[in-house]
Amino acid sequence: MKFTAVFATLLAAALSVAATPLETRDVFVPPITSPSTGTVWTSGQTQTVTWDASNPPAHITNPLGMIVVVKDKVTTPIILAENFDILLGHIEITVPLVFEGSDYQLMLLGDSTNLSPDFTIQGSGVSFDSKLRWTQDCCNYFDLCICLA
Repeated sequence: MKFTAVFATLLAAALSVAATPLETRDVFVPPITSPSTGTVWTSGQTQTVTWDASNPPAHITNPLGMIVVVKDKVTTPIILAENFDILLGHIEITVPLVFEGSDYQLMLLGDSTNLSPDFTIQGSGVSFDSKLRWTQDCCNYFDLCICLA
């Protein structure tokens, strides 16, 4: 008898929770507007990443954003900005010291994931497209003074 009473109480509680309506939440996917195709950034400079935050839904699942570097369609561990309000529509970042290339993208994370078009980062003097050599210039960036040129 006690088991039936306990079971009935638990069942009633579960049904009341299930009957409570959940707040509707929408996914917000703001497109990145800068950098865009043809953009060239230089390592070490300050740049502004922008996205169109003009039409957000009423209830955003995650209002905090993060911007991560993507190289050749592979997400890197380089975080340029985090914990900012996704509704700002812009954030200043420092362009990281990375291999030079024209196959970079930025990933805007928050309520969803959005990628910028490919753009170029230059200024490090280091690229994947060359042979290993020893140069004094590389000593400014790397302790081993061995770099790709």
